[in-house]
Amino acid sequence: MLGRGLGMSAPQWRGGALDLRSALRSGGNLLFGLFVAAVLAFTLLAAVHSPEDPLLHPSSHQLTDFLTSATSNSTFLADDSVLRTGEDFATVSNSSEAASSTVVAEALPFIKLSDVGSENAEAGTEQSVTVDTDTDGNSAAGAAAEEDKHIVEAVSCDTEAPVDCTGDRDLFNLLMRTAIEKFPDLHFYRFGRPVVVPESPMACDLAWRFRPAEDAKGRTTYYKDYRRFALTRDVNTCSLVVESVGEYHSGTGAKRSGKRKGKKGKKGKREAPVTTTTDFVPAKTQMRLDENAANADTTTAAEQVFVVGEAVNDSMPVVASESDFSRGRYLIYIGGGERCKSMNHYIWGFLCALGEAQFLNRTLVMDFSVCLNSRYTASGKDEEKDFRLYFDFEHLKESASVIDQSQFWTDWGKWHKKDRLKNHYTEDIKVTPMKLRDVKDTLVMRKFGNVEPDNYWSRVCEGETEAMIKRPWHLLWKSRRLMEIVSAIASRMSWDFDSMHIVRGEKAQNTQLWPNLDADTSPENLLVTLNDKVGAGRYLYIATDESDKSFFDPLNKKYQTRFLDDFKDLWDENSEWYAETKELNNGNPVEFDGYMRVAVDTEVFLRGKRKLETFNDLTRDCKDGVNTCAASS
Repeated sequence: MLGRGLGMSAPQWRGGALDLRSALRSGGNLLFGLFVAAVLAFTLLAAVHSPEDPLLHPSSHQLTDFLTSATSNSTFLADDSVLRTGEDFATVSNSSEAASSTVVAEALPFIKLSDVGSENAEAGTEQSVTVDTDTDGNSAAGAAAEEDKHIVEAVSCDTEAPVDCTGDRDLFNLLMRTAIEKFPDLHFYRFGRPVVVPESPMACDLAWRFRPAEDAKGRTTYYKDYRRFALTRDVNTCSLVVESVGEYHSGTGAKRSGKRKGKKGKKGKREAPVTTTTDFVPAKTQMRLDENAANADTTTAAEQVFVVGEAVNDSMPVVASESDFSRGRYLIYIGGGERCKSMNHYIWGFLCALGEAQFLNRTLVMDFSVCLNSRYTASGKDEEKDFRLYFDFEHLKESASVIDQSQFWTDWGKWHKKDRLKNHYTEDIKVTPMKLRDVKDTLVMRKFGNVEPDNYWSRVCEGETEAMIKRPWHLLWKSRRLMEIVSAIASRMSWDFDSMHIVRGEKAQNTQLWPNLDADTSPENLLVTLNDKVGAGRYLYIATDESDKSFFDPLNKKYQTRFLDDFKDLWDENSEWYAETKELNNGNPVEFDGYMRVAVDTEVFLRGKRKLETFNDLTRDCKDGVNTCAASS
């Protein structure tokens, strides 16, 4: 019995061991199953997640204000009183883009007074110590000799001797210090070497690159100015003194061509900023430039720098050879309802086409003829205008792949049969870009019908496509020729002014929708509103649709008011803008039309130190009429 009992207890113990191993195995399987489920959940989340677009997210509220409607609405009615393009949307940043903009701002420190002449500080210090030692050795004799020396120099000084603009380092430092002191509201980033003025032995021309101090961490726009410095000599010390500084762009001798390098058929990339012996930058800036150059990724294009004041190279890109053309892949839009609509409507559709071309990795075939709506023209009729009159084509062609439509069809006619190039044709906007991604044909042609709004280019980017294609606002900048006028206007007010945008016109007359607008924007009420917002005697730039500018005359008693028409000389027959646009337009004069006026007016307004908007600061009415404030906010 005892043996049998032991025999029975042994199997019972072995059975317990088997149960323990089974439990461990089951637990391991359960943990592994949980791990697999977690991996599957993470994979599914990554597949369906659509991250916010880094281009549009920082400026989403600005786009809403700009278009005044949902992005999917093709029939939006835009307010043309304020016109913005890509460089405007880049002014307000947050999250990662804010961090990057801060890095850019810090990457190139601006030049301070303490930086000018600092490279000679050590030598100057040593020299002063030596002089002090000699003077201590024989103070009386040294003082007498020093006095005699000054007397001799004063007598022998030739006050009419020509100045050495190019070789005198002390003169260079004097001009830089004068510029920095004269324009305290500007940050200077580079000075060019002074240039001799023919037939003016006592004058030098000097150029510099700058940004408004208020804009140092906002816009990435730089400006270029060059001015003439008139000099005299002090009769007692014979040292040079700056007598006067000329007006904006008066130093024409210091203007450089600024042309870009680039081969035909290829996008000429702007070279990274380099310093030469003709430029002055502080040592800390040069060190940062060297670091950036050493760490630069040579496989990617450098970030574009928007510099107003340099020569514009907006020539048409040309395909270098037949083989280059045949290897290319192209996208073209034919027809469409965007023609002769408002410029905002055109921009919305054009950026959709450009976004699709980038999504498909194709070159966009552009029609450079823009139909300008009659609302902008002096004739009151729709007119054909050149795209380059309104937008910075140099930046566009260097940042994206585009080609002129007429040049494309010429090359297509020569080579498409010979090289057996194929064309993929579609008339239905329901054929999404995602369905065209696998098309291998050389040309994808979208043709739009005559029925609005289904024939709008912007319809391609609606619906499910909206999550895949984001409009590349950063590629579309205003013409630098127009921005040059903006810079000139701001410079004439020393970049130290406040601005006010006043909407009147038809809205002021419509008392049913805007019952208070007319009274709130009257000169009497404006003076009351401005009293605690704008200091007396300051420049006040007024951007307005009020045709009778004398309406605002009462404001002149307290402020230095300025309007766009006060600067007509910047686009008249004797202006640089007139000459350049005439050359661009095949020798035909170009009208400074309504769209250009609103664009320049907007940009000057945006550069004011204190900016006052009609429907935010000046009136109780809502922008879109009675009881719409909550909806439009």
